[in-house]
Amino acid sequence: MIGVMSGPSVARDMTAVRGKRVTVFGLGRFGGGIAVARWLAEQGASVTVTDKQTADKLADSVRQLEGVPVTFHLGAHVEEDFTQAELIVASPAIPPHNEYLKKAAAAGVPITSEIRLFIERCPCKIFGVTGTKGKSTTSAMLGEMLRRRFKVWVGGNIGKSLLADLEPMEPGDLVVLELSSFMLERLAPMRWSPHVAVVTMISSDHLDWHGSAEAYLSAKKNILRFQRADDFAILNGDNPAAASWAAETSASVIRYGVDRAKPFELIVPGKHNQLNAQGAFAAAEVVGVSWEDAQEALRNFKGLPHRLQLVREANGVRYFNDSIATVPDAAVAALESFPPKKVVQIVGGYDKGLPLTPLCNALVERAKAALCIGATGNRIADATGTAVSPMASAAAVYRCGDLVTAMKMARQIAGPGDVVLLSPGCASYDQFENFEKRGEAFAELARGA
Repeated sequence: MIGVMSGPSVARDMTAVRGKRVTVFGLGRFGGGIAVARWLAEQGASVTVTDKQTADKLADSVRQLEGVPVTFHLGAHVEEDFTQAELIVASPAIPPHNEYLKKAAAAGVPITSEIRLFIERCPCKIFGVTGTKGKSTTSAMLGEMLRRRFKVWVGGNIGKSLLADLEPMEPGDLVVLELSSFMLERLAPMRWSPHVAVVTMISSDHLDWHGSAEAYLSAKKNILRFQRADDFAILNGDNPAAASWAAETSASVIRYGVDRAKPFELIVPGKHNQLNAQGAFAAAEVVGVSWEDAQEALRNFKGLPHRLQLVREANGVRYFNDSIATVPDAAVAALESFPPKKVVQIVGGYDKGLPLTPLCNALVERAKAALCIGATGNRIADATGTAVSPMASAAAVYRCGDLVTAMKMARQIAGPGDVVLLSPGCASYDQFENFEKRGEAFAELARGA
């Protein structure tokens, strides 16, 4: 166990924003640029918000900034907003090779991010959590465990900017940040890593943003790369990729897993959620949280939306929304959370260029039926339908095309004791705005609305 000390020592070259011309690059429709634009304005910066989407599409986001002294440039970007600004705050969704970021860099304009602005000012010790999958649930579980002994703030990629909470934060508090690969890429110039870093499951993702699997993994490793000897690296020992990252850190390494650990009683199903709980506990134990306290913290933990979320139970059939499963490995983990041949799984979506064979093999072996939708639907149907299974009853395969058709089919073939599972293994962008919208549509269909 260690004592909780004051916050990190990091470069503060971007600390002063008062009076500066700051461009917020990317407003978004889900709060991305709203919090940082409001905070910058409150600090006395002259703020311009630019987004290529039109004002009507961003109407709700614009409404949330009513009364805040910001200038909007929506529907198109103005080059001067980047070359004549004194600071650019880039949305995590905007890749480093974006032409306007290149123009800003060429003009000598510094580029930062919301998460960096927060970390530069945070007075507390920070627990950072990353991974290809599992990071949101692990972050939430960790926050609940730490609250047994400390005042805790949870934010980052999990959906809440903590900039507005800086004023009431005290050095003895703890902060839990879910850190995406996008965030970690932008944090690299700080040469900062969290005091306690948790790495969950690692595979490949976001190749379109990073350019390659190697670049994606390199960004993720920033969570460990700048740790010191008095820091802690909590690595998933059940995931070979994550476990191998011990060489990336100077911190004390703690590996966690499920096979040799005392299991937690959880409401949320699945071995992967047990693994998430073990990772959260390994981190919480560093600051003295006991197993008993951790168990009590998780006793009523019902999980997060779109992550194996039970949305309905009717006629003996349970409907689970796992729309967050945008990579094949995550969809396999969800399938393995339930007994074999009891799952009617909806799979497919936007093609991220990831290998689908492991998912298809798992569907053949374990699913009762695979309902294939979206751009990858036919590929999955072809591979699943032709795969050879040693089991007597391979999964039935249906080419449904879209979610509405898939849900109609699911109602026909699911019986008492079965699970209808939306865990697509693919992104949503071919048919839905994002995975949240896809999950909400599934939940609405499941409830019969």
